[in-house]
Amino acid sequence: MLSTLKSNRNTSVLPWALGCALTLAASASWAASPQEIKKIAESQKQSYLETLKTLVNIESGSKDIEGLNQISKVVAAQLEAAGAEVSVIQPKEIMKLDGAPDQTGPIVKAVLNGKGKSNIMLLAHNDTVYQKGQLQGQPFRIEGNKAYGLGILDDKQGVAGVIHVLDMLKQLKYQDYGTITVLINSDEEISSPGSRQLIMDTAKNQDVVLSFETGGLDGSLMLATSGIGAAYLDIKGRGAHAGVKPEAGVNALTELAFQIQQLENLSNPKTGLKLNWTVATAGKTRNVIPDQASAQADARSLKPQDFATLEKTLQQKVQTKKLAESQVDVKFEVRRPPLEASAQAKKLAAQAQQIYKNELNLPMKVETTAWGGGTDAAFAGVTSKAAIIEGMGMSGDGLHSDKAEYILTDSIVPRLYLVTRLIVESSKP
Repeated sequence: MLSTLKSNRNTSVLPWALGCALTLAASASWAASPQEIKKIAESQKQSYLETLKTLVNIESGSKDIEGLNQISKVVAAQLEAAGAEVSVIQPKEIMKLDGAPDQTGPIVKAVLNGKGKSNIMLLAHNDTVYQKGQLQGQPFRIEGNKAYGLGILDDKQGVAGVIHVLDMLKQLKYQDYGTITVLINSDEEISSPGSRQLIMDTAKNQDVVLSFETGGLDGSLMLATSGIGAAYLDIKGRGAHAGVKPEAGVNALTELAFQIQQLENLSNPKTGLKLNWTVATAGKTRNVIPDQASAQADARSLKPQDFATLEKTLQQKVQTKKLAESQVDVKFEVRRPPLEASAQAKKLAAQAQQIYKNELNLPMKVETTAWGGGTDAAFAGVTSKAAIIEGMGMSGDGLHSDKAEYILTDSIVPRLYLVTRLIVESSKP
């Protein structure tokens, strides 16, 4: 994507003119022509980078409530300045996922009310995977066509993108949509235990949902994402002296080893279901038969029903034990549902491809098969029949790397332009 963007930066005048000619007839009902939208997108680049610098230089790890409150106030003020009605919502019900905190950061909700009928939802998240104090090791900086910083790609670029798209609509005085609803949550990196319900509720009446995670280095759009699940195996045995009287004990580690063996081949390559045991603990002292053992597994699926089937299989299989006196319990939780590519999403993504090709002279891939990651866009898919597209954010690389997370600055203008154009296309009668 880097070389493509650089090579086309100063050679797209002719393709741009051809693209404008192709869409001139449709532009009569727009509040602005493609040329005007592109000009405003170009004018947004520097202010976008300034917004991004502000956001990156606020530490906002998923459990850093102080930092999350601070960044949410900044984002709320920016969205309000762009003309939206803004509210900052503190989640009251936190889903009891493993590792979820008792309190999560706030959700910034912003609404633009237009004069049309289309309902459009924009998603991004404030939180990062980093710990407080790490910022000083990599503050915001620009080197060539790369902007670096903690959380810059995941997902502060997306938050800045939403802010500046709304600012573009304000400058264009465009109001042909019905509503544009923005949700910026603060718990995405910990599976959205406090925001998932609001995302699902808000998505119900939407026509389009655009989520601003990155599309990677090549800026691909993603119409499908994997479901993410977790299995927790807990074994209780009985302790005893390992040298004097081991037969008096019930070895939880032995039972755990048996259970892992009988539960290790539940993946199904044909359907995309994956189950991999990744964490295990047992015992504390070498000369004591362990009375407890546990293990965790990561699960992925492409279809919601596969998780239900997997949970049922796990419960059935653990009924078979190696040690009769051991107690074996298994728990399964869906941390994110899968998102399946819909016909509506494919149609909208095809429009995005044409906009990139005809109006920007840039290539764009559309992925209709999930690659293993999961996002908040999938929660919208649980309740909504909208066209849902993930990957609307800037291009870049280095996700979750405290030394090399960056965005390509050449992708800023094309992405701001694309999202604004898709809002226009989606708002046509």
